[in-house]
Amino acid sequence: MPKLKPALLMAAIWLLTIPVAQAQGTMENEAGTTHHKLIIYQLLVRLYGNKTTQQQFYGSAAQNGVGKFNDITDKALDGIKQLGVSHVWFTGVLEHASMADYSSYGIPPDDPVIVKGRAGSPYAVRDYYDVDPDLAVSVPDRMAEWEALIARTHAHDLKVIMDFVPNHVARHYYSDAKPAGVKDFGEMDNNSVMFSPGNDFYYVPGQSLVVPGMLSNEIVTLCNTLPFKRYVENPAKATGNNIFSATPSVNDWYETVKLNYGINYQNNQQYFDPIPPVWEKMRDILLYWTNKHVDAFRCDMAEMVPVAFWSWVIPQVKKVNPDIKFIAEAYNPSEYTKYLNDAHFDYLYDKVGLYDALKRLIRDDSGASVQDIGHVLQSQQDIDAAHLVRFLENHDEERVASPGFAGNAWHAIPAMVACATLGGGPVMIYFGQEEGEKGAGIEGFGGEDGRTTIFDYWNVPAHQAWMNNGAFDGGMMTADERNLRNFYATLLNIAAGSPAIRDGAFQELADRTGFNNKQCAYLRTSSTQELLVVLNFDHTQTLDTQVAWPAATSGTAVRELLTGQSFSASNTGHIPVKLAPYGAAIFELSH
Repeated sequence: MPKLKPALLMAAIWLLTIPVAQAQGTMENEAGTTHHKLIIYQLLVRLYGNKTTQQQFYGSAAQNGVGKFNDITDKALDGIKQLGVSHVWFTGVLEHASMADYSSYGIPPDDPVIVKGRAGSPYAVRDYYDVDPDLAVSVPDRMAEWEALIARTHAHDLKVIMDFVPNHVARHYYSDAKPAGVKDFGEMDNNSVMFSPGNDFYYVPGQSLVVPGMLSNEIVTLCNTLPFKRYVENPAKATGNNIFSATPSVNDWYETVKLNYGINYQNNQQYFDPIPPVWEKMRDILLYWTNKHVDAFRCDMAEMVPVAFWSWVIPQVKKVNPDIKFIAEAYNPSEYTKYLNDAHFDYLYDKVGLYDALKRLIRDDSGASVQDIGHVLQSQQDIDAAHLVRFLENHDEERVASPGFAGNAWHAIPAMVACATLGGGPVMIYFGQEEGEKGAGIEGFGGEDGRTTIFDYWNVPAHQAWMNNGAFDGGMMTADERNLRNFYATLLNIAAGSPAIRDGAFQELADRTGFNNKQCAYLRTSSTQELLVVLNFDHTQTLDTQVAWPAATSGTAVRELLTGQSFSASNTGHIPVKLAPYGAAIFELSH
């Protein structure tokens, strides 16, 4: 690896040694009050605290281990806080379809043919009013353990994000924890018709469900040892990804059932008056968790639910807690303004946009250019960037360090700096990303796909190195992993506290002297701070140039925030920049 040349200002990021605390100084906005950008840390509770290192294909919780609410200790939360995080998205909290046997607690295992993986998908919710018993040390006390984690998180000045899954439920939905008087989904349905405004589900009358064969002979033998009851669905219900058939395919969300929000998909007619029963049930679920002091909801597949529902429900929840936030998993940029303005969402995914453009650059796809970033920003000019959640990883996407993405966690450094600095909206990372997790292994349902499984019991080795058997001190990390985590801590703390990033104006530098089409620079400027961000996505070419910074004058003090190096601008107002391949720098003027 190339070494940092002290005579030159370089951002060879892999050699960062700046202490985290150096980047944590509180910055102020124009009014002089503390103002922070949202930094979201997503973690899958089932995997986060798992200390088991030896894993078996399709292994049980006893064989492969499973993380608990109680594993997310004060030390763990300290480590998350050190990264500059403001919000923790606890994924997989709700009780969902699973082969785990908790029959002695009134929670029997599901038929394996309607469960994806041994542990099951967190997005096939089996009880909206309960939490996953796998995550509890004491199953009867599982809700108390979740509430204690909420309180523990708040004690660290961190906010809690929880999943809200409004579009579909597990095929075998049954709530044993619902409040008195609450009816289960489908309990009052007329299942002799495909659609009724009063039904919770859609039906395929006269036909029984036929689920695709997904189980090998080995797994069938294993499953025959479980005390599950064979699942029968007659008539069949529509599948969660809008499949109105009794025979969903292997590529469909066959483990879920579509909820009816008052749309008859046969004739595309809407029945929103009177209010559909599902609307009221979902409102009550949101209020239930709001009253347990959840601070935000990440809303799964929000665009598969009518805008009218969100327009109706979000204001009602915000009457109870005006500060609660709603984040939409959204993939249709042409609809973004509708979901912000009409549906009242606070934030939307920026996946079909910046994520896709950055991934092309990282992988050096044919035709990829920094102009792709400009095209994305131009297409989003009607949207306030403060409402866009930017990221390189989450539970649905390939790990940055996986062979199908960057292949090396360091190769994504300029893209991560872009995510953190292009706009004032939230930036999100997925646990293990900051240590270079590769998502390797064939866990069970997911296969070798470069992702960390959400379906099976498994481990996250790079995160385990940081966790160090519960010490959360990085005691098992390599020097390279420590440097990577240090980079993330430095970058995210800069982004969290910078008024120029949170509220400042964006300006792309017009002077591209010395730049190629894989290199770019832009300004972020507020009344109290001026930043110059320079990115080198090129895989082989070093960027070695003098950047004309309009605000810089002879002798102006300049500090590169990622490395902490300082120098003075030249008498022509130019800044010397030398970035190795995959490099990035954030310069700050000090007048």
